[in-house]
Order: sequence, then C-alpha cells, then structure tokens
Amino acid sequence: MQWSKKFLTSAVLMASASMIAPAAMSDTIRIATEGAYAPFNFIDSTGKPGGFDVEIAEALCAEMQASCEIVTQDWDGIIPGLRARRYDAIIASMSITEERERVVAFTNPYYSNVLAFIGPAGSEMSTDSESLAGKTIGAQRATIAGQFLEDNLGSVVNVRLYDTQDNAYLDLASGRLDGMLSDKFPAYDWLQTDAGNGFEFKGEDIDIDDKIAIAVRLNDTELKERFNAALEAIVENGTYAEINARYFPFSIY
Repeated sequence: MQWSKKFLTSAVLMASASMIAPAAMSDTIRIATEGAYAPFNFIDSTGKPGGFDVEIAEALCAEMQASCEIVTQDWDGIIPGLRARRYDAIIASMSITEERERVVAFTNPYYSNVLAFIGPAGSEMSTDSESLAGKTIGAQRATIAGQFLEDNLGSVVNVRLYDTQDNAYLDLASGRLDGMLSDKFPAYDWLQTDAGNGFEFKGEDIDIDDKIAIAVRLNDTELKERFNAALEAIVENGTYAEINARYFPFSIY
C-alpha cells in the first residue's frame, strides 16, 4: 500500500476524472468526515460530528480565521463528494496513496498509522500466515486493513469484510471472528470500552508507512497551503498536543 487508512478501488477513484476548478476561497470552509470511525470521527450524543478529526478541523479553521462547517459522508462516496464540490476538504483519517493522488491533492500529514491484529485476551494467537491458516479474520471493507488482509493473507485465512468498523467489532465480540485486522489507534480506543474488554492486540504492529492527511481538490492549491500553514501553527502552539491528549496517552503525530 503506498497504504493508507482506507483504500478505494480504481473505478471509484477515477470516476469523474475530469479536472474541477478550485473552490473559491471564502470565510466558510465545508469539511467532510465519515462519522463512523471512533475516536477519530463519530456522531456524538447530540447528533453532531465529534472526534479527533473534527477537533483538528475546528482548530485549523480557527487558526485560519475561517468558519468551519462539518458534514458527514459515507466513506465510499467521500472522494466523489469532494470532486462534486459538495464540500471543500476531507478530514476523515484518509491516508495518502498514489492512487488517490491522481484525483485529489493532499496536505502535509497530520498523523501516522500502523495496522494491528486484535483477538481474545489470553488466547494463543500468532499472527504469521502459517498460524492464521483457516481462521476467520475480519476488517472493514474499502480500508487499508481490508486490502492488506486480502492481498497478504487472502489465500490462507477466511477474510470477512464489513461496511463499518463497528460491525466488525460486533462480530469479533460475539465470537463470529477469530480475530480482526485494524488501524491500531481506533482499535486501541475500542479495547478501552466495555465491548472491547476481553480482547487485546496480537503480534507485532504492521508498519505500512501510512501517512494521514487532508484531501482537497487537485487544483485547490491555495486551500491546501492554508491548511499546511495552519497545521504547522497548531503543532507549534501546542493546540495539536492538547487535542491528541484528549484521545490518546501517546503522540500520534
């Protein structure tokens, strides 16, 4: 993978491949997130988007002295929605990949990611291909974890893919999966919950050199550079670290 949080097929990415004019700069920046990838993005108890991605988006807008309008969009349609000008940027834990770079432009990364297996606590679960042979392993569909699982272990394990991370967790907790492959940071968050009690990370992290960034339309150069400058500022002034600490006891930058 020039891997990334989430993988979209060439057909989806290359749909409407014609160049789209840059967004006119305004005081309001519309930003899309998924709303189903806790703790990075989710819908809170009031029905509003929340999470690490949303707080980073709001901090960047404040630094740019712009209003920030957050909208939610299902993952499979999130890049087409950007290209159709339904919003100006995507802040949804999206990884930089060569395939995506053909149709969107990315800012500098705002965090890095690794993959990890999770399974029942205390169980013997080695994560080499020989040990996993015949097991049923889940992941979210159209993600880097799902693609990695299919590409590297699809011939030895029973791969089960889910429309959302939450549905994969449900089958893991109910025993319908032997294990799951996930981005490590959302899995870490789930392991702290009641539902995740009794599960743990298995084996070594899979370092996929995965960099997470903000996506804008290909020729929205001015908006991309505004985001880059604002990101540098919130890292330097400590705002980023404050947001990071609300979600993780370690730095993900």
